[in-house]
Parts: sequence; structure tokens; C-alpha cells
Amino acid sequence: MRTGYFYSLVFALLTSASVATIAAPLAKPESGNAPLVLEVSPKTQSGKVDLNAADAPTLQRELTGIGEAKAKAKAIVAYRESNGPFSSVDELLEVKGIGKAILDKNREQLHVN
Repeated sequence: MRTGYFYSLVFALLTSASVATIAAPLAKPESGNAPLVLEVSPKTQSGKVDLNAADAPTLQRELTGIGEAKAKAKAIVAYRESNGPFSSVDELLEVKGIGKAILDKNREQLHVN
């Protein structure tokens, strides 16, 4: 008879435990504690892109007509690496794939430091 009570108690305990886990709200993973990484683009306080400091992704993101499709941003970085820093914004015309129209669209956003 004692074993019957024991089994009844075990059954009640397991049943209540399973009901409690089903009814409990699902805990969300804590993603709020991850450190935030801020992307710092080579822009000055005036909001202009520095041709001598900007990397290819920054040039693609900030300038009009400089996309990934024709690799113009990479061409700008390659030109800068092989010829040294730009001395003026107009020197951008020397980069293959950059014409007067693209330069005119982006002239207000560019500067040379």
C-alpha cells in the first residue's frame, strides 16, 4: 500500500513539473548584453568623404555612381595606393571609370585632406 502512495506522489510530481514547463513563457536569449560596434567612416565633421582616407566600402556607400558593379571604389583605392594620395578632388578624373559626370555628382561630398 505504501508503494501505491509513493507511485501516486511521483506521478503527481512529474505531471505538475511537465505542466509547469509547458505553461512557462519561453525565455528570450540575451542579445542586449553584446557590445556594440560603431562603424566609423573617414568623414570629417563637415560630412565630406576624404579621398585619401576612405576605404572601398565607404566610397560605395557614400558616393553616387560608385557601386560594386564596376568596382569603381576599388579602382579609386588602387589608384591612391599606386600613385600616392590625391592632391585635389579633380585628380579623381585620372581614375579609370570615373568621368566628369560622376565627379560633378559627388564634388560637394568629397574633399582631400
